[in-house]
Amino acid sequence: MPFTREEMSAIDKAPINAPVAVDFMGLTTDEQADRRHHGGPLKAVHQLATATYDKINAEFSLKVRVGTLGENLTTEAVNGLLEMTEATVCIGDVFQYGQDEIIDGNGGDSVQVRIVQPRRPCYKINDQIGQFTKVPNIASWVSKQGIAGWYFQVVRDGTISADLPVYLIERPYSFATLEKLWQLSNSKETFAAEVIEPWLAIECLEESWKKVLAKKIKKG
Repeated sequence: MPFTREEMSAIDKAPINAPVAVDFMGLTTDEQADRRHHGGPLKAVHQLATATYDKINAEFSLKVRVGTLGENLTTEAVNGLLEMTEATVCIGDVFQYGQDEIIDGNGGDSVQVRIVQPRRPCYKINDQIGQFTKVPNIASWVSKQGIAGWYFQVVRDGTISADLPVYLIERPYSFATLEKLWQLSNSKETFAAEVIEPWLAIECLEESWKKVLAKKIKKG
């Protein structure tokens, strides 16, 4: 739809109840106006913790609703499990969204997706929330908090719909939480090579994040 600065944008999402096909480019019903910076196989599906909205609304006295910031998925923890947030998910995690029985990591036609990078907040978050507040740079605040969500690469095509169960089926890098990645990449400090090199060895971590981390290695 028409957006600020005489642009188009699909950042404003609304809940859908009908099943949606998912392929390597994401939800087939989804759109991105700026395909240079959004979408593609390494940004196929975006998930955001609903806690992000709670934090924004509490910090800035707003009532921003889920979907305002462009995410495709949100989840709700059940049975005493932890919420999916930047503190509890890791680069390389593979999640299955679907009810099929999981046998040896496989589960019928359910969608499987892998976390490959955090989302970098941009000015469109400011423009989007700007309709509710005069706070000039919420995107910067979100970035500093490290609560912008994450992008999935689609491991297996399938169909997704509301209220599906979600299963963690692979966690090859248990040290690599999104929270820790934000802390390292945004730090003004440098670190010993043994702190950074395990991150550089994560094959699925998107390359631009590896370049940022490589610059954080302490020389000498």
